[in-house]
Amino acid sequence: MKKFASLFLLTLFFAANAQETANRFFYELNFKPKKDSARTEKVMMILDITKEKSIYRDYTMVAQDSILKIQVEAMQKSGVFKDFSKMVTMPKFSEKVYKFYPDMKIQYVERISSGFTPLNIGYNDDTKLNWKISNEKAKIGSYNTQKATTEFGGRTWNAWFTPDIPLQDGPYKFHGLPGLIVKIEDDGKNYSWELKGNKKVENFNEVTYLESISPGGNGGKVQEVSREKFTKTFTDFKKDPFASARPMLRPEMLSQKMPGSDMTIGDMVKQQEKMLKDFYGANNNPIEIEVAAAKAKK
Repeated sequence: MKKFASLFLLTLFFAANAQETANRFFYELNFKPKKDSARTEKVMMILDITKEKSIYRDYTMVAQDSILKIQVEAMQKSGVFKDFSKMVTMPKFSEKVYKFYPDMKIQYVERISSGFTPLNIGYNDDTKLNWKISNEKAKIGSYNTQKATTEFGGRTWNAWFTPDIPLQDGPYKFHGLPGLIVKIEDDGKNYSWELKGNKKVENFNEVTYLESISPGGNGGKVQEVSREKFTKTFTDFKKDPFASARPMLRPEMLSQKMPGSDMTIGDMVKQQEKMLKDFYGANNNPIEIEVAAAKAKK
């Protein structure tokens, strides 16, 4: 139970499974986390493209994978608990977006928990993007691009794609243009992605080290639900991340100290609960405002 609890937060944001070669495209995302503020933040996102699908996610945790592996193995060897919150840079976004080729089936996935076992839930998004391609062209970085616009999620989006990279894909759920999307942003510049580079990843495995040792060991298995059920389930989870685990947290267990630490399990639970609530509360300006608005009316 102690081991499950200590790894709970760290294994919350990850999922998936496969080993092959992938093309990894790096997108710098500038975004406004608060709808009533002009303040922007920046994070690197990645789009990993394989023969069968693409996976879009925050690069923050992927970039730290080898370091975390060393830290976890050292902790397991010594039997001494370490506060990972002081050693890990947390991601800005927890979702993953899969596009399955050739039909471009889109699956949006988040990670919640069932007790102390991480659980991947997702919904399929069959929204059609109706692009209007203009004659306007621009040089963005080293890419020759052409402009296209579409309406999606309650926002108007301007995209620049390059026919030089014949992949009809892009960051987040965006796809369907005759070339890879190099840059895309909404009219209000709430979200703006720009391609900064790419590399080939040999022996690609989308499962991170923390995912591989995650309690339950379900890898990338996703429980598909309707979008309505997904929204309710994920909203409830964000309000109370430890709701399903709380019945297992007996007083005698909460008072026990973590191995080699003055921190009790109860202290750790409170700390992780605060971190999760802070994480989910940091952004009230979603990419798809249309969905958020429809939910608010109910």
